[in-house]
Amino acid sequence: MNIAVLPGDGIGPEIVAEAVKVLKDLQLPLSMETAPVGGAAYDIAGHPLPPATLDLAKSADAILFGAVGDWKYDTLARELRPEQAILGLRKHLALFANFRPAICYQELTAASSLKPEIVGGLDILIVRELNGDIYFGSPKGIRNAPDGLFAGAREGFDTMRYSEPEIERIAHVAFEAARKRHRKVCSVDKSNVLETSQLWREVMTRVAKEYSDVELSHMYVDNAAMQLVKAPKSFDVIVTGNLFGDILSDEAAMLTGSIGMLPSASLDKNNKGLYEPSHGSAPDIAGKGIANPLATILSAAMMLRFSLNLPKDAQRIETAVQKVLVQGLRTADIYTEGTQKISTAQMGDAVVKALG
Repeated sequence: MNIAVLPGDGIGPEIVAEAVKVLKDLQLPLSMETAPVGGAAYDIAGHPLPPATLDLAKSADAILFGAVGDWKYDTLARELRPEQAILGLRKHLALFANFRPAICYQELTAASSLKPEIVGGLDILIVRELNGDIYFGSPKGIRNAPDGLFAGAREGFDTMRYSEPEIERIAHVAFEAARKRHRKVCSVDKSNVLETSQLWREVMTRVAKEYSDVELSHMYVDNAAMQLVKAPKSFDVIVTGNLFGDILSDEAAMLTGSIGMLPSASLDKNNKGLYEPSHGSAPDIAGKGIANPLATILSAAMMLRFSLNLPKDAQRIETAVQKVLVQGLRTADIYTEGTQKISTAQMGDAVVKALG
């Protein structure tokens, strides 16, 4: 089984190294090949997603991805910025279904900004559509406004759009995921304002009829943002579009104590996927050895489960992570009084040791 390892920028190489360390300790028949991506690739090849990197990703059975981005690239043309690499991979590989589990381990309730009774035992799955919406809709650009109150002034414009087939396929993914959990799906939209969301709600309601064993509810995105803070454990599976999913999943991350704990999987229709932590490249702490590698390690576990069909090995990693937390070992982002602060590499070593 071939894995493309794309460490990227900032803390990406540090956290990916720890996930690779854990994977190697499992002694599975895995072949791992590394390639540059993001700013690191731009420095080498003049593009954030060079053809050789894209070819490796296409030929691999799964992709383990770190993070991309650095302030020093902010002056580049948009098509050359590091973030275009992840958007390009999603598009070229047709990775349309993003799974972002938000789990608050009992040992980390003190690290959350919310009360322990609100987040203790939290287990939400956010299913985010990844190939459509305002990120990819056209037309988009910057122009002189043709009309309106500020006609002639420069304006930026983007287009939010979804087709029925796009909504249908992510709906099926969400309902199938709910069947393996608590059989509840909350579809999040803004149908009281957006035509796109009106179609989204209509299609979700129609597809739900094929899943009579799953309860469907609808919620406006602003209310969903509030309920995630007020009563997060009322959710099971949340399904939503690209833009809303991007925002809500980061909000959910903080319920768990740190975004450094959140893995993610981006899958195509055949479950080939790209696996990455939900956080960014954090260039301000790169090289300091303080980044939390657990989200990346847990992303590797998701890779074993969804793309490589190795659920027992995935469970071994997840159990090892929980053992480490029970032992009171913490990186700086999840450190609380009474626990032991350790480095990025030490956390990786601790997970390897806990694998037994």
